[in-house]
Amino acid sequence: MTGGHAAAVGAASSLPAGYALRPMQPGDLEDVYALEAVLFPEDAWPRHMFHEELTHPTRQYWVLTRDREIVGYAGMMSIPPVADVQTIAVAKDHEGKGLGSALLRVLHEAAIRSGATEMMLEVRADNPRAQELYRHFGYHHIHTRAHYYGPGHDALIMRCELVPAKEPTRSADGRTIHEHR
Repeated sequence: MTGGHAAAVGAASSLPAGYALRPMQPGDLEDVYALEAVLFPEDAWPRHMFHEELTHPTRQYWVLTRDREIVGYAGMMSIPPVADVQTIAVAKDHEGKGLGSALLRVLHEAAIRSGATEMMLEVRADNPRAQELYRHFGYHHIHTRAHYYGPGHDALIMRCELVPAKEPTRSADGRTIHEHR
C-alpha cells in the first residue's frame, strides 16, 4: 500500500475528535465484512472479494475507527491516469460528521500520489446523499448503467479531475508568501 500511511495522515486532520484513519490490514477484514453486510444487505461484497482487493497491488484500502471499532472504510484502484473508487461506507450511526468526506479525501490524496489525474465511481441512482457528497468534491454524472445494482437499481457513473494540492509560493529566502485577496 504505497503512500497509504501518508494519505491517511493528511485526511485524518479533518476528522472529528475520537476518530482515526489508517490503512486496512488483513486482521480488519471480518469487522469490515460485518459492517458491509449491515450497510449493503442486498448487494454486499463477498468475503473473499475484500481479501482479494486488499492483496492486489493496484488497490489501496483504509478503515475509519472510533475507539478501535471500525465505523467506516474505503478503497480504490489506481491504474494511472485513472483511479476508481471501489467502495466507501460509513456506519449509519456515524453519518453526518464529515467522515465520508474524510474517506473520499484519503482516496483522492492516494490517487494523486499514485499518478492518477482523474477519479471515477459508481453510485446508486437512489442515493442522493452520496451523490451530493461526490458533487461537492467535483464529480459530474457522465453515464448511467441500468440495473447495475439489480433490477430497477441503476448506477450513476461519476468522474472528477484530481487536482494536486499546490505548494505555497515561497520567497527567495524560503519564507511563505501569503497572497491577500
